[in-house]
Amino acid sequence: MEKIYLRDEYIKLGQALKAAGLVGSGVDAKFEIQDGKVRVNGEVCCMRGKKLIEGDIVDYAGEQILICR
Repeated sequence: MEKIYLRDEYIKLGQALKAAGLVGSGVDAKFEIQDGKVRVNGEVCCMRGKKLIEGDIVDYAGEQILICR
């Protein structure tokens, strides 16, 4: 499980995928999210700008990202 540490109160979903190295660019993240391939806390999320906070878990392509403070 990849961990991303917050610098602010939140990180947006597209930015988190890119920061974890799971997508090559923001555009790639946009399409993967829009296609329903990303889950946040177990639910499909189609909002690229979804604000992730401490404790959120993102699932994508068999990988997980934990948002930490």
